[in-house]
Amino acid sequence: MKKMKTILNKTLSLIAVAMLLNSCGGKEKKEVKETVKEEVKTSGLEIEKPQLTFGFIKLTDMAPLAIAKEKGYFEDEGLFVSVEAQSNWKNVLDRVIDGQLDGSHMLAGQPIAAGAGFGRQAELVTTFSMDLNGNGITVSNDVWSKMKPNVPKDEGGKPVHPIKAEALKPVIDEYKKSGRAFKMGMVFPVSTHNYEIRYWLAAAGIHPGMYTAENVQGQIDAEVLLSVTPPPQMPATLESGTIYGYCVGEPWNQQAVFKGIGVPVTTNYDIWKNNPEKVFVMTKKFIEENPNTATAVTKALIRAGKWLDQPENRAEAVKILSKPQYVGAPESVLANSMTGTFEFEKGDKRQMPDFNVFYKYHATYPFYSDGIWFLTQMRRWGQIPESKPADWYSETIQKIYRPDIWKKAAELLVKEGKIPAEDIPQTDGYKPATTDFIDGKKFDAKDPLGYINSFSIGNKDK
Repeated sequence: MKKMKTILNKTLSLIAVAMLLNSCGGKEKKEVKETVKEEVKTSGLEIEKPQLTFGFIKLTDMAPLAIAKEKGYFEDEGLFVSVEAQSNWKNVLDRVIDGQLDGSHMLAGQPIAAGAGFGRQAELVTTFSMDLNGNGITVSNDVWSKMKPNVPKDEGGKPVHPIKAEALKPVIDEYKKSGRAFKMGMVFPVSTHNYEIRYWLAAAGIHPGMYTAENVQGQIDAEVLLSVTPPPQMPATLESGTIYGYCVGEPWNQQAVFKGIGVPVTTNYDIWKNNPEKVFVMTKKFIEENPNTATAVTKALIRAGKWLDQPENRAEAVKILSKPQYVGAPESVLANSMTGTFEFEKGDKRQMPDFNVFYKYHATYPFYSDGIWFLTQMRRWGQIPESKPADWYSETIQKIYRPDIWKKAAELLVKEGKIPAEDIPQTDGYKPATTDFIDGKKFDAKDPLGYINSFSIGNKDK
C-alpha cells in the first residue's frame, strides 16, 4: 500500500507540473507527458477482483507469498493482498473450497487429491509451483543414538549422507521386540512429507502401512505408525515422546537441532532430487470468474521466486520470514537452511545450496509430471483404492495443473523486461524420466503403471 501511495503521489506531482508547463509547449511538455505515462504504466490486465485474501502455513516455503507482498509485486499488478496464517492444512483446504480464502499456499497433494477422489472433493487449480526441496526427516536424540552405529562414516568420522532407512531398521525391530509401536509424524495424509517418509522407509524394506477405502488411517500392515501433526507443533510433539521422529518442512527440522531435542537424518533433496514441494492453489470457479486476476497473481509470484533465488537476497528474506505475521521463527533457525546450509547433528553443518529452490530449474512451472508422481503414490499406498488405466493419470492432472496460465503470466513478464525469455521452459509439461531417487528407481510420468509396479512394497496395477 505504501508503494502505491508513493506512485500516486509522484503521479499527482507530475500531473501538476504538466499543468503548470502546459502553456510552455515544446520539448519540456513532451518530456513531462512521457514521464507521467511511464509512472502509471501497468501490465494492461483488467483486474476483476483487486482485493484478495490468501492463506499459508508457517513454513519457510511460504516465502514467495511474503516476498510478493513485501516487495510490492502484488501492488504492481493492481492487487491489494492480505496474507493470513492458517492453523493446519485441513483448514487451508476447507477455507479455499468454501471461498473464505481466494487462494493459498498448499501441499502439492491437496488439489490433486481433491480432484482424484481422496478426501474432500473440489475443483482446484494449481497455476504456480512454489518451490523445490525444503523438507527433512528428523528423529529423537535417543533414536539417533541407536541409529548412528549403523551409519557409514567418512575418514573424519562424520556420517556419510544420504542416510538411508536401513540404519533405522534395527531400531524399529528393537521397539517391536519390546512390544512398543514405532511412531512417526507427518503433516497431512496427502502431503509430500507423507509420501517422502513412506518412500524412504519402503526403500529400506520397512512397511509404512496401507490405506483402504474403509480404513483411511494408512496403518494397515505398518511397521511404523505414521500420524498427522501440524508443522509448527512437530518439535514439541517429538520432545514430549508422543512420536520418535517426523518428516516436515523448514524451519521445524532446524528447530529440533536448535532446541537440542532431535537430529535431522536426511532431506527430501536426497529422497528425490529437486522434487516439487508446495503449490499455490485457487478454485477453478475463481479462475473462470477472474482470469486476469489469476494471471496477475501468478505474475507477482513468479517475480517473488526470482527475487528469492538471487543469493544476495536470502539474508533479507530470512529477516522478512522471521516476522511474527509470517513464519515467526528466529532468524538463526531460518538462516540454517535458507542461506545454503543445513545442520544435521549439532555442529554438523553442511553446504546445501539447493535445499531451498524457488526459481531456478524452472521451479515455478507446474509440470504435469510432478503432479503424476503424487497420483502414483496415492495409488501405491491405497488412497486411490482401485486400479486406474494409464491415461487416467494424465487426464486427471491436466484438469488440476494449469501451465497455460503460468505461461501467459511469464510471457507478460518477458514483454515487460522482468524475466528473460529463456526462463520459460520449452516443454510439453513433462520432465524427462529420472532416477534421482534414494533407491535409484526410474520415474517416467508417461508410464505411471510401470512405475507403480516397480516397487516391492505397495499396490500393483495391471
